Amino acid sequence: MTPPRFAHRRVVPCAMLAIALAAVSLADGTSAQTRPAVVPPPLLPAAPATAATAATAASANTTPVAGAVRELNLTQLGIDYAIQLRGISGTVGIPFNVRADELVTAASFRLNYAYSPSLIPELSHLKVTVNDVLVATLPVSHAEAGKPQTADIPIDRRLITEFNRINVELIGHYTRECEDPAHTSLWARVDASSTLKLTVSPLKLTNDLAALPQPFFDRRDVRRARIPFVFGGADTAPMLEAAGVLSSWFGALADYRGATFPVSHGELPAGHAVVFVTPESAIAGLTLPSIQGPGLAVVDNPQDASGKLLLVMGRNPADLRTAAAALALNSKAFAGAQAAVTAFQEPPVRKPYDAPRWVPSDRALQLGELATAADLSVTGYNPDVVRVNLQLPPDLFTWRSRGIPLDLQYRYTPRVRPDQSTLNINVNDNFVGGLPLRSANPAGDRWWNPLAVKLMPDGTLAEHKEVILPPLAMGPRSQLRLHYYFEPVGGRCVPQLDNVRGSIDPTSKIDVSGFPHFIAMPELAAYANGGFPFSRMADLSDTAVILPDQPNDADTETYLGLLGQIGRSTGYPALRVKVGRSAEAGQWADKDLLVIGNLQSQSLFTQWADKMPLKRNGNAPELKLRSWIDNAIDLVIGARTREDLPGSMQIAVSDDGRDAVLAGFESPLRSGRSVIAAITNADSKEALLNALMTPDLLKRVQGSMTIVRDTQVNSVLGGDTYYVGRLPPLTWLQWHLSRSPLGLAALVIVLALLGAAVSYAGLQIRARRRLSVNKAK
Repeated sequence: MTPPRFAHRRVVPCAMLAIALAAVSLADGTSAQTRPAVVPPPLLPAAPATAATAATAASANTTPVAGAVRELNLTQLGIDYAIQLRGISGTVGIPFNVRADELVTAASFRLNYAYSPSLIPELSHLKVTVNDVLVATLPVSHAEAGKPQTADIPIDRRLITEFNRINVELIGHYTRECEDPAHTSLWARVDASSTLKLTVSPLKLTNDLAALPQPFFDRRDVRRARIPFVFGGADTAPMLEAAGVLSSWFGALADYRGATFPVSHGELPAGHAVVFVTPESAIAGLTLPSIQGPGLAVVDNPQDASGKLLLVMGRNPADLRTAAAALALNSKAFAGAQAAVTAFQEPPVRKPYDAPRWVPSDRALQLGELATAADLSVTGYNPDVVRVNLQLPPDLFTWRSRGIPLDLQYRYTPRVRPDQSTLNINVNDNFVGGLPLRSANPAGDRWWNPLAVKLMPDGTLAEHKEVILPPLAMGPRSQLRLHYYFEPVGGRCVPQLDNVRGSIDPTSKIDVSGFPHFIAMPELAAYANGGFPFSRMADLSDTAVILPDQPNDADTETYLGLLGQIGRSTGYPALRVKVGRSAEAGQWADKDLLVIGNLQSQSLFTQWADKMPLKRNGNAPELKLRSWIDNAIDLVIGARTREDLPGSMQIAVSDDGRDAVLAGFESPLRSGRSVIAAITNADSKEALLNALMTPDLLKRVQGSMTIVRDTQVNSVLGGDTYYVGRLPPLTWLQWHLSRSPLGLAALVIVLALLGAAVSYAGLQIRARRRLSVNKAK
C-alpha cells in the first residue's frame, strides 16, 4: 500500500477555500481582516436527529449548484434541548460547519426568542457573535417583553470558516442597585425554530485519495448522507459484498445522521458517487484507468464539473471486495489520484460482542475510551451536561441484578460552605441520583479544623463513588448524563465569580462483564437499535443476506441501507458478510439471515410462511394471530408476554405498495438462528430506512413485526418465542420457574412428594432396626 500522507489530507481543501475567500474579498473591493483562530467544536451527542430532520434532509453528497440554499434549524445543528439563558450573562453556543466542497457566498441567522419583562432596557440586551466577532446587538423593550420575537441577522461570509460557532448571550439586569446574579427574573429563551441560512456554491477539489472519505462523506455536514453507488456490471454476490463493506463503513462514519445509497447501473448521477468497475465495465462518458488488480482512484465526474467519482477497481468482483475492505480498514493509507492495493491481508475473525462501539462484555470500560478529557470537563455556575454515549449489547441479561456498576471518579471546586450543590446522574431522561458536593471546611472557618478536606494541586476536590445504573433505564443505545449543579452564591450585592469547575475522571469505569447474554426473540428493538443478532460478530461473519433470485435496484438499496445501519451500531465494516439468492439459502443454515424482497419476488417468504408472523390472505398480507391454545401453552411453560404491545389485533398490510414490513422469526433452517425479513418495494423502502434512522420513529420499532407506512410505525407481538444465548444453570432454573407459576407449583409438589417419600423410607428403615433390636433382646 502507498504510505499515508496525513498532512496533505487537509491542506489542499483548506488552501483552496482560503484562496476562494480571498478572491471574493478582492472582488468586493474590501481588504482582508485578521480573525481569531476558531477551535473546532467537540463532537455532538449521538442523537440530535429527529423526524423533522429526516423529512427535510437533502442530499449530503450532491455537489451544490451555484446559489444553493442550506437552511437548518437548531435541532438539525445539534441543539436538541430547550435553550434557557439565565443570569446576568447567560450564553449558548450553536455550532455549524461548512463542507469542504462548498463555498459560502451569503449567510444569515433568524433568531426566534423571548425575554423577561423584568429586564431594564437601558442595561440589558442580547449579543450575537459568530466566531467571537460581534454581528448583532438586540435591544430589549418593555412593550415587547415576554412576547415571541424574530430577528434576521446577516452574517459576513468572510467570518465563516471550516468550523464555526454562533454565540447568543444575554446581558440582563433587573435593578440599578445591587442585584442577585441568579435572580429568577433574569432569563431569555431561544426557540428551536431559529434557523441558519447559508447560500453556497460548489468548490472544485483536487483528486486525492488522502482526503477520503471526503467529499463522498463530510463529517462537517449534519444532514443525512446520500451516497450514490454505481455498478459497472452485473450484481454478482462478490460485487454486492464489496458494496456492503463500503455501505457499512459509510454508515459508521455517518453515525446519527444516517446514510442512504441510491443505486444505478452504467449511468453516472450528478454530484459525487462511488463506482465499482472491472475492465469489462462500460459506463457512459467514463474512461477507465488501467486495472491490474485491486485499486482505488478519485476522478472527475464527467456528468458534473464539480463532482467526484471514487472508483473501486479490480480485475474481477473478488478484487473489488479486496479494494473495498482495504479502504474501509485504513482509508488514511492512500494518497494521490490513484493507488493499487497490494499484499492485503484481512484481519482475523472478530470475537463475539467486540464491536468497537459496544461496551465490552469481557472487561471494564473506561469513560475516557468514549469521550475526551475536554468533553468530560465543565466550568461555570451554569455548566453544560457531560454526555457519554453507551452502546450496550442488546442481549445483556440483567434480570434480578442490582444494576450495572459505574465506578465514578470525579473532581470539582469545593463549596465555600455546605449547601445544596450536587452532581446529578441521569441515564437518558431517567434520573438515577445526586451526589452531594462537599465544602472545603465542613466544620467552619476555625484555625484548627480536623474535618477540612485535602484538595488537589489545582484546587479541586477528588471523590470516588460506586453508582448502580438501573437496568430498565439502560437500552442498547443509552446516554449517561452527568450534570454539575453549583448552587449560586445568593443574595443582593454579592459578587458572582464564575470560577467553579467540575470534571469526570477519564479512568471512571462501567462494567458489564458479569452479566450473561440471553434474550427472548424475536425482538425487533434489538435489531433496530443494535443490529442484533447480526452485530454479535462485528464483521458480520455469522450473517448472510438473501436477496431475490432476480433482485432489482430497490432490493439492493434496501440491502445497502440496512448494512449502513448495522455499521452505525458496530462502528466496523461488514468484512465477512455473505450475499446469496433465494435458491442458495440452504447453504447458509449456520448463519443468521437478513432476507430482503417483496412477497412476489422473494420465494422464501412463501416457503417459510408457516414460520413468519405474517400470512397472506389473497393479495393483502395479514398478521398471524395467536390462538387461545398458544396462550395456554405459554402460561404453562412461562413463555414471554408483553403488556405494552398488542398481540391479538386485526391488522393488515395494504396492497398499494406503500407499506414496508420488518418481521423477525426463528430460522426454519436451524433452531437458535434468527431471520429478519425486510419486505419492501420501490415505494416503501425509503419509509423503512427513514424509520430506522429517525429517533422518534425508531423507538416504535419493536416486537416481532413492524409495519411502516410513510411516517407511521406500528409494532405488534406475534409468532413463536425462542431464546438466543446461554444462562448459568442455576440462573436458568430460577428464571424459568419465575415465569411459570404452574411449573413452580408442580416443582413444589414434586419436591414435597420426594421429601415425603424420603422421610417415609427413613422411618421404615428406623422401624425395622428397632424391631430387629427388640427381637435380639
